[in-house]
Amino acid sequence: MSSHHAHGDDARHHEHHHDHGDAPAVGHADHDEHAGHREPSGHGGHAEHNGHGGHDKHAGHDPEMFRRKFWLSLILTIPLVITSHMIMDWFGYTLDFPGMELVGPVLGSAVFFYGGWPFLAGGVREIQGRAPGMMLLIATAITVAYVASLATSFDLLDLEFWWELGALVSIMLLGHWQEMKAIGQAQGALAALAALLPDEAERVTGDGSTETVPAGELAVGDVVLVRSGARVPADGEITDGAAEMDESMITGESRPVPRDEGDRVVAGTVATDSAIRVRVDAIGDDTALAGIQRLVSQAQESRGRGQVLADRFAALLFYVAMASGVITFVVWSLLGDLTSGVVRTVTVLVIACPHALGLAIPLVISITTAVSAKAGILVKDRLAIERMRTVDAVLFDKTGTLTKGEHTVAGIAGAEGTDSDEVLHLAAAVESDSEHPLARAIVTYHGHEHGEGAHASDFRSRTGKGVEATVDGRRYAVGGPALLRELDIEAPSELESDIDTWSGRGATVLHLIALGDETKVLGAIALEDEVRPEAKQAIADLRAQGVQKIAMITGDARAVAEAVAADLGFVEGRDEVFAEVLPADKDQAVIGLQQRGLRVAMVGDGVNDAPALARADVGIAIGAGTDVAIESAGVVLASSDPRGVGGVRRLSKASYRKMIENLGWAAGYNIVAIPLAAGVLAGVGITLSPAVGAVLMSASTIVVALNAQLLRRVKLTPES
Repeated sequence: MSSHHAHGDDARHHEHHHDHGDAPAVGHADHDEHAGHREPSGHGGHAEHNGHGGHDKHAGHDPEMFRRKFWLSLILTIPLVITSHMIMDWFGYTLDFPGMELVGPVLGSAVFFYGGWPFLAGGVREIQGRAPGMMLLIATAITVAYVASLATSFDLLDLEFWWELGALVSIMLLGHWQEMKAIGQAQGALAALAALLPDEAERVTGDGSTETVPAGELAVGDVVLVRSGARVPADGEITDGAAEMDESMITGESRPVPRDEGDRVVAGTVATDSAIRVRVDAIGDDTALAGIQRLVSQAQESRGRGQVLADRFAALLFYVAMASGVITFVVWSLLGDLTSGVVRTVTVLVIACPHALGLAIPLVISITTAVSAKAGILVKDRLAIERMRTVDAVLFDKTGTLTKGEHTVAGIAGAEGTDSDEVLHLAAAVESDSEHPLARAIVTYHGHEHGEGAHASDFRSRTGKGVEATVDGRRYAVGGPALLRELDIEAPSELESDIDTWSGRGATVLHLIALGDETKVLGAIALEDEVRPEAKQAIADLRAQGVQKIAMITGDARAVAEAVAADLGFVEGRDEVFAEVLPADKDQAVIGLQQRGLRVAMVGDGVNDAPALARADVGIAIGAGTDVAIESAGVVLASSDPRGVGGVRRLSKASYRKMIENLGWAAGYNIVAIPLAAGVLAGVGITLSPAVGAVLMSASTIVVALNAQLLRRVKLTPES
């Protein structure tokens, strides 16, 4: 027999965080509609931008294609190098065989059209899109080199340029291959998420047997069998069985989480130790995993301020490079050295390719979102993660964020020779058949401390006041102050001190009462909303990162709020507690902090906190499982661990630092390299050939790519 009952008038109704069954649909982050196209999530990651606009699916930009083109172009380039008169002069050897004069035009043309095709096609698309950038620069450089070399082969010019064309195209292909590989690795987060879903499911039929069906054929309402070690094929509720679930792919939490009958489970999670049956309630695009995929995809495609800056710089660099190329050609021609004019012009065009610049931001964005998704931090809005590094006040919702939103036993006191263990033992026995949250808290606590409790009989609920039952032949009751009033008894004086202390903290106090000829109070138990063990560490971590003010907001009484703040180590005079606040007024607290000149991050569970999350400079929604789909936040923590907030700030700082380093390197390299390529130091014997220019350009790209990869080493959680 079970009963739902109120534990007296002292039982508290806490702000209840959202029902896991009614997660809002995943929305799109607010992107500027002019921010560039969206690539299909299977391919994508970085939105198209001026400096890198050729990198779309139609350009065939996959690592495997560049790998093939690179190796074949390299093989074709080797004969071009060996038969070059310039190389022969350098190394003091001679080669002469029939048809040697055809090696350059034949193999050079093959390299130009086969190896250079992605750049030529990309350049044409940039012209059509009126967005000149890197591809057009490369296309211009290799076209000038090819035309000059071809003219020399027909004795129209005296420029032997074939080997440099081959080397240039090969090095460009190598740089692109490595770039595409790096971006592909960063976007592996999406593929990894998709791979978490099983291809097949065991559907339970009407007669109780199972049939294997493709996971895509499951419908809402179907019951599936998930065996030990297998993945859940769709979101749903456990109807039979219990298991420790590995939810690390959704929440980033490494420890298995116990899930019992009636609990929700999420597609992609693993039943580690036993089989369960799950009634499907969300499939396909409605699952939590699909929501995470959309968020990761949106974040990789969304553009922040850094990206806009890089795009403008890349467009500017194109015009600077073209102008530098024209000036270089004119000056050297006027000096009467047409050959040097062509060589220097090609070198300027090659070395000025904003390749590193085009890679600087997209790669950082891709790696940032991949690293964060792996840790259970889902970035919906790039601007939110950029702003997080400047936040100087973090406002936490209390219930469900800093606390678990569930009661636990906080204190036990016995009277008249009854010790605290006996009080707990008897209370747990009386409450064992009750479904009330406070009753479950007592029974659970007793189970953790002492194992299985005594069995009670003749359980009865006293509506709104408490419960009673018979234990070992004696009648007992458990309830709050309303039950004491009904029975017309008072707590003994030796309990008053403890009860006053607990009540002062805002705890719920229940009494254990022996019924019968002499009805009397045997003891009291205090229950409080349990503070998350990680919350204190989360706050200390934010302080260590330089956050000025930690604030907490709750609808609970001030005594409750102050007690939790004290447990968490709030500093009086610096930190702040907003108590007895209605959900509708939470955004006013955010406005108040902002009016004091503070940049505010709001952390909440995303339902009654939605207006405050939207109002804050950065909204961070916290909540496990299907709650990843919260609309109003810019960042979603898939787990309920508040330490993720510090991780978001750490990631924000690290990704911004990498963007600035990459932009600085790409810009600085061009400022130095373009004049050198133009030949300003030719008078003192320092010149660059187009091939050396291509090596330097590719080297700068690799430096940027490697620097971005260092983001993978960022520790998102503080050391325990």
